[in-house]
Amino acid sequence: MAMRFSILGSGSSGNAALLVTEGARVLVDAGFSARRLGTLLAAVGESLDRIDAVFLTHEHGDHSGGIEGLKKFPHIQIFANAGTARAVQAGLSYRPTWHLFETGARFLFRDLEVTTFSVPHDAQEPVGFRFTSGHDGDLFSPRRSLTFLTDLGHAPLNVREQLRDCCVVVIEANHCPELLKADTRRPWPTKQRISGRHGHLSNEAVRELLTEIACPQWRHVYLTHLSRECNSRAAVERMLATLRPTLTACEFSIVCQGESTPLCDCG
Repeated sequence: MAMRFSILGSGSSGNAALLVTEGARVLVDAGFSARRLGTLLAAVGESLDRIDAVFLTHEHGDHSGGIEGLKKFPHIQIFANAGTARAVQAGLSYRPTWHLFETGARFLFRDLEVTTFSVPHDAQEPVGFRFTSGHDGDLFSPRRSLTFLTDLGHAPLNVREQLRDCCVVVIEANHCPELLKADTRRPWPTKQRISGRHGHLSNEAVRELLTEIACPQWRHVYLTHLSRECNSRAAVERMLATLRPTLTACEFSIVCQGESTPLCDCG
């Protein structure tokens, strides 16, 4: 079986993604209630009963808020670094099966090789993940990698390296600077936090990053975590207009709030 992937939901109202291999079914983040996660999984032919683990990027509620409801599914293992686990555990009524890793570590979970790396965001110890599965030279199970990267204010060298030579990139395009500036609902300190170096990537920052790295191995780029008020599909499409001619073999998916994507092969 090839590595398959789906964004179940993305944005300030909740974040979760599904990664499926021959030997594992995992969620990346669980920012929805268990009932909602069950509904989202059913839409792609899966269920919480079949999920093996959750990998948490950080403790913010839109990424970890569903962990409390997973107490009804004690078989699901929760992977996080110590800072994230400590912050999430403080709000739970039970103790999940925590599997702690050190940020920067590389380890195996079933047939997945998991690489963790730090990202700049205003959380305790936020991370990104690179998931790799398959074998070089195997026509039936080719080696595939997916880099999962949301909630960061800028992309330092360690982050950029994880974007090279993978098949699938999942990255936030959080806001349009003009729309953020014009927003009347957010106070100035909040706008500064969002646009700061430990906030969220703007459309322009994503364009510059992807243009600079632009790997021919990329087969699919998911643009996620769009702000409902301070971004739009049209604004992201304008940003992509300069990228598409450079990455002609790459498919782009813009995932707005309230949307999911089909369960697709990674490459």
